[in-house]
Amino acid sequence: MNQAQVYAMDKPVYGIEYFAIVDLLKRYYDALYRCDTALLATVFHASAQYFTASSGELLHLDMHSYFPIVEQRISPESSGEPYLFSIESIEFAGAVTAIARMRCSMLAKDFIDLLTLIKLEGEWKIIAKVFHYTTHTETTLLPTNQN
Repeated sequence: MNQAQVYAMDKPVYGIEYFAIVDLLKRYYDALYRCDTALLATVFHASAQYFTASSGELLHLDMHSYFPIVEQRISPESSGEPYLFSIESIEFAGAVTAIARMRCSMLAKDFIDLLTLIKLEGEWKIIAKVFHYTTHTETTLLPTNQN
């Protein structure tokens, strides 16, 4: 399916809104890549929530708790990590509600982000971030003893 023609045929087409969300998602990744909480604050709603259970336990944060964590990181950009993200899908539930699925790699982890978006006062914001991650495992090839 061509993502720019979301819900063509029998449902409304949200073409302009689709591209506004793509821009938001790019700014979201840019903010994470640079550890730029000022930019991150422009993409998250002030009441947004953050969830993962990838470690086996629920981690739930609000933005007041999440932003200081981002600020304390060494940015992937300054570490020379590659700039890697992809938008897998954007699905509209209506004119002011959408869900985006993204993949990215940074900080020795591969992430799948499920982002719930709302449009308020003409602007799209992330209202909920639910994600899963797996850690990169480096395998060292050791010489084998052959007797």
